[in-house]
Amino acid sequence: MAKGEDNTFVAVVNDTDPKNGGKSYPFSISGSDYNQFIGKKIGDVVEGQFVKSKDSEEPLDGYKLEITGGCDKVGTPMRRDLDGGSKKPILVTSGTGFKGHNIFMKKGQRYRTKHEGLRMRKKFRGSTITNETRQINLKVVGKGKKSLAEISGTESSEEN
Repeated sequence: MAKGEDNTFVAVVNDTDPKNGGKSYPFSISGSDYNQFIGKKIGDVVEGQFVKSKDSEEPLDGYKLEITGGCDKVGTPMRRDLDGGSKKPILVTSGTGFKGHNIFMKKGQRYRTKHEGLRMRKKFRGSTITNETRQINLKVVGKGKKSLAEISGTESSEEN
């Protein structure tokens, strides 16, 4: 392991409840919980007890979370359709990781053109979580007793 590297994931948990407006909350995964995520793939459902609040270290007990994506420390996104956890160059059209349009300026105005058949070779990470992964995106599938805002500590500041 390189100097200065620690075994920690940043977990961005998206609350799918329509009452909460689809807000996302940052959590952390470290220590022995870190090993529970190694080898998991996009689409797998995990227990919320392994994800803890950054401030109070309170776990998401009772929650079921689905892995929807992630990225490594330099921002290379993960793709569901790639096997493994290494970086692979693939030829892509517009979609995950590539917008598929050109932006140019003309007479002080900004224009965006989308060419039919525009493709680009880009590098992506596979769908498996490895030691190089730094951020994991999670979606709530099963709710717990407490709300995500209470556990993350953001609810009290919004009420004031």
